[in-house]
Amino acid sequence: MKKSAFILLLVGLTGLIPLLAQETTAAPPPEAAQTVAPPPGFTYNSEGRRDPFKDLLTGRDMRGKTAIGEPQVFIDDLILFGIIKNKTTYTAMIGMPQGFPMFVNVGDKFTDGYVLSISESQVVLRKTHERGIPLIRPRDIIKEITEEL
Repeated sequence: MKKSAFILLLVGLTGLIPLLAQETTAAPPPEAAQTVAPPPGFTYNSEGRRDPFKDLLTGRDMRGKTAIGEPQVFIDDLILFGIIKNKTTYTAMIGMPQGFPMFVNVGDKFTDGYVLSISESQVVLRKTHERGIPLIRPRDIIKEITEEL
């Protein structure tokens, strides 16, 4: 019994030795706290050069315009594959520039406009921007289904 209690006490003390051997760090002196540099971040010094984050056409800041990874789909690049009728509503199947199909309904937005209307044989797209600049008079672009022979 005394032998097992002694072994248990020895094991317990050996477990405490690493805890007692740890160094404790003292708080830095107040002088060192004042000289801490700010975290590294992005800074841009133009030194007479143009800012790469400004839009060349309008001079506006382009940083928050689109989310990263959000595809920019322009109306001029779209190809109409087909129109699907579901009871009283129409849905257009449009091909994007990368070749991927996309289903759109009335009111869906693109980078430079939106879908104005969809009928049995055509889709009307309203173009409201040209290269990022708002158009004074929006243009309607009609994409029609053509029969292939």
